Amino acid sequence: MKANFRLFRRGEHYYIQDKITRKQKSLDTTDRVEAERLLAVKNETANKGQFALAVGQMYIAAMDSEMLVRKWSDAMKVMIQRGKPITQERTQRALTSPPFDAIREKVIIETTAADFLAVLDDGKRSTNHYLKLLQSLVINLGWLVGRIILPKNYWPKIKGKAKRSVTWDEHCRIVAAEKNLQRRLFYEVLWETGASQTDAAQLSTADVDRRQNVLVYHRNKTGKQASISIGARLDSILKQLPQAGQLFPKIAELSSTARAAEFYRRCKIVGIEGVSLHSYRYAWAERAYAAGYPERFAQAALGHESPAIHYAYARKAKVVCPSLEGYAG
Repeated sequence: MKANFRLFRRGEHYYIQDKITRKQKSLDTTDRVEAERLLAVKNETANKGQFALAVGQMYIAAMDSEMLVRKWSDAMKVMIQRGKPITQERTQRALTSPPFDAIREKVIIETTAADFLAVLDDGKRSTNHYLKLLQSLVINLGWLVGRIILPKNYWPKIKGKAKRSVTWDEHCRIVAAEKNLQRRLFYEVLWETGASQTDAAQLSTADVDRRQNVLVYHRNKTGKQASISIGARLDSILKQLPQAGQLFPKIAELSSTARAAEFYRRCKIVGIEGVSLHSYRYAWAERAYAAGYPERFAQAALGHESPAIHYAYARKAKVVCPSLEGYAG
């Protein structure tokens, strides 16, 4: 039998030390005979566990030999290849972040709940989200059989930062402070359309249907079509933009991070906090909800895939109902 622990004495008390991890633990005894008995039990228990693991690995190898060596880095490669390019970019950025280093080179079937909790120690919602996706992926691929590493009830509850929409007053202050014409018009388009910053940045004249006076584009994130009629304000903005090719050629060349950073600097100059470029999307949905805009129209304008997503965007909208007498009159 292999001895995984060794016995030593410190002062009057006896201790054991793990030969691999070097961790030490008191046996809470000063009696040599009792200490040796406890040491034997500890070594026997460890060996039984190793034996059970070895038997399990033999069965696994018969089913899929790669499972014995397949690491989380292999699962990450598969996950990064899923979805549209913009989704792949986000996934890669998340999975290459430092928290995932704790399991990157860990063999999947040897991973414990403690390993997952080490990843989640950073307390970020994105880490929590992508680790859940990773666990689901390896289970669905059959790379983890017969168990779940971290059960649902043991995932830490993450409280994200409160998200809010940008107000009309804040939008006016941001636009007034922006000296660059293309960026100023970019923010105006976000206000009028509720488009995501990536979708708006990649708009072109091909998306402007002047015969029907409609702006139509396909979302980068989902591929779903979004369409909205061109009103007087949006029409005025479009006339100031290029009449051929991309509407925002320089902004389209920037990454989403660079666009967000520039917007953050502009907000900081005018003393606005708690908003991002995505806040324009919230603002549009909330304004539409407050105005009684039909939900199916709002979904089509924003390119949402389900009513649940639209509810999430409009959940903070406030509506003051008119009196029935006034409404009927």
